Amino acid sequence: MLAHLGQQVQGSKRIHGLKSPVKLLDSTLISLCMELYDWALYTHTKGAVKLHTLLDFATFLPEYVYITDGKGADNKSAREVRVPPHCIVVADRGYCDFGLLHDWDSNNVSFVVRHKDNLLYHTVEENELPPKGHQEILKDEIIELDGNGSKEKYGKPLRRIAVLNAENNTVITLLTNNFKLAASTIAKLYKARWNIEIFFRNLKQNFHIKSFVGTSRNAVEIQIWTALITMLLLSYMKSIAQYPWHFSNLVHSLRLNTFTKINLQQWLNNPFSAAEEPYVLSMEGIP
Repeated sequence: MLAHLGQQVQGSKRIHGLKSPVKLLDSTLISLCMELYDWALYTHTKGAVKLHTLLDFATFLPEYVYITDGKGADNKSAREVRVPPHCIVVADRGYCDFGLLHDWDSNNVSFVVRHKDNLLYHTVEENELPPKGHQEILKDEIIELDGNGSKEKYGKPLRRIAVLNAENNTVITLLTNNFKLAASTIAKLYKARWNIEIFFRNLKQNFHIKSFVGTSRNAVEIQIWTALITMLLLSYMKSIAQYPWHFSNLVHSLRLNTFTKINLQQWLNNPFSAAEEPYVLSMEGIP
């Protein structure tokens, strides 16, 4: 279904000057009652499952989802997520694991990750900063890792870019193995990571995966996969509709019209037009 319908869904405009496909990687936590879901380990008093998700930036649809209990660490679980070669994966600091980054680099994957504050490194070369139009770029440099464990796991040079977040007046420092893209493009890629948070919000708010019908692991996973399939179908409907639907409005309107006999495509294109008389099968002449 994803291969057939997902190609027709348009999620976002491409970032200017970028040809490689962009994948956004993150996880979200779904809390569960520990007494009922004792297999979903998280804390002593709470249970949870985690959805480790690889989102396609072009369609805003999940390309791969790996479900673990709440204790599943992001950097370890990311090894089970199939990141395709020759793409750019964007992730938060939870994925700044140099063994993981080495695996991605060895598989011809470019990465943009936010690094941790205790990073040990030395500067090899400082690149020129972009012109005045991109004053949010504070630093662009080539570095090598100094920490014993880090350097053993990733011995190649890395590119470190410091970006000013004007909204919060904070500085975000990024690591990438891409030395060709402009620093401003790298900053835009990390900013685009927020779209996966929007995806998680839409999934939880519109498909009620906080309460589950069954308590077994299989029952929970079936309900999550069903929600993801439904999200794919609704995203496809939104993309083929002529009316500019907001996703949550489309979900709510379909719920209201679930048992209404209408032409779906006509309704998607013009939901406020007068409904046509439904076709009724005549029983005359049938014994």
